[in-house]
Amino acid sequence: MTEAILLVGGKGTRLRPLTVHTPKPMVPAAGVPFLTHQLARARAAGIEHIVLATSYLAEVFEPYFGDGSALGLHLEYVTEEEPLGTGGAIRNVASKLHSAPDDPVLIFNGDILTGLDIEALVGTHRTTGADVSLHLTRVEDPRAFGLVPTDADGRVTAFLEKPQTPEEIVTDQINAGAYVFNRSVIDSIPAGRPVSVERETFPGLLASGAHLQGMVDSTYWLDLGTPQAFVRGSADLVLGRAPSPAVPGRCGDRLILDSADVAPDAKVTGGSVIGAGARVEPGARVDGSTVLDGAVIEAGADVRDSLIGAGAHVGARTVLAGAVIGDGARIGADNELRDGVRVWCGAVLPDGAVRFSSDQ
Repeated sequence: MTEAILLVGGKGTRLRPLTVHTPKPMVPAAGVPFLTHQLARARAAGIEHIVLATSYLAEVFEPYFGDGSALGLHLEYVTEEEPLGTGGAIRNVASKLHSAPDDPVLIFNGDILTGLDIEALVGTHRTTGADVSLHLTRVEDPRAFGLVPTDADGRVTAFLEKPQTPEEIVTDQINAGAYVFNRSVIDSIPAGRPVSVERETFPGLLASGAHLQGMVDSTYWLDLGTPQAFVRGSADLVLGRAPSPAVPGRCGDRLILDSADVAPDAKVTGGSVIGAGARVEPGARVDGSTVLDGAVIEAGADVRDSLIGAGAHVGARTVLAGAVIGDGARIGADNELRDGVRVWCGAVLPDGAVRFSSDQ
């Protein structure tokens, strides 16, 4: 039985202000903390023991998930005192693993939404006899990612960090953030100091002649690092484009949690989520957006591709497009906020204070 390490220590700086009070894996996607989807998918693939490598706001994970028994899992938690990087975080939790040296251990990042066939990745690892196997996915523009070229048999030949020139883009295959390590490889990572698997561990293994295997799986894959990507991922979970056994309710055009209050003539579409205790008033439109618990969307407001924090308030007739509104912020009536604008937690914007177009 394969066990897993889940890396959930990141600060989520690209997602602020969503991550001011909440670590990135605990921000709700499709009505539950994003981490719930990852744990449920691992469980569905037959994994029973998962160690969470935590750091930022580490104290919130265990009170929510406990020992994991509600999800049919055995969960353990290890908190880094100092940030150790991806490799250091993996090494730091090794003592909690039960695996023998030759056993495979699944490792995945806490901010990737993917349809990866986990069992196929573990199967590839076993059949090829690899030391480490990597999930690779293909992207149209690989410049923001680490490239991983492979030979005809799928063996990794190099690791190329974020290429800049056309000559450097030798493949469209990127490291998709899920790995299978033999337990002995985890134990070989230096302990007690920061280590990057991408920049140090993988290139070092390759140079020493280790067998690194790539498996290309081009099902759904999304890095939820930015607010726009997070909102998109949540909507795709609701719409059923991204698979998860943890979506509360049937997949469809919207997800309205039980205690939410949505006016009969309000339009909620595009995979939007209306959180517990939230209110959407008459004539309001919410499309492709996440409205977190206790937030209010007043009459006639138009909210698209946006994330509204817990307890935030969006005034009447206000237009939001690609906006992020922090927890408890108050946006007055007749404002217009667009194009990636971020309003911080608790901020107050008076009526008609910000426009992208004429108010007439």
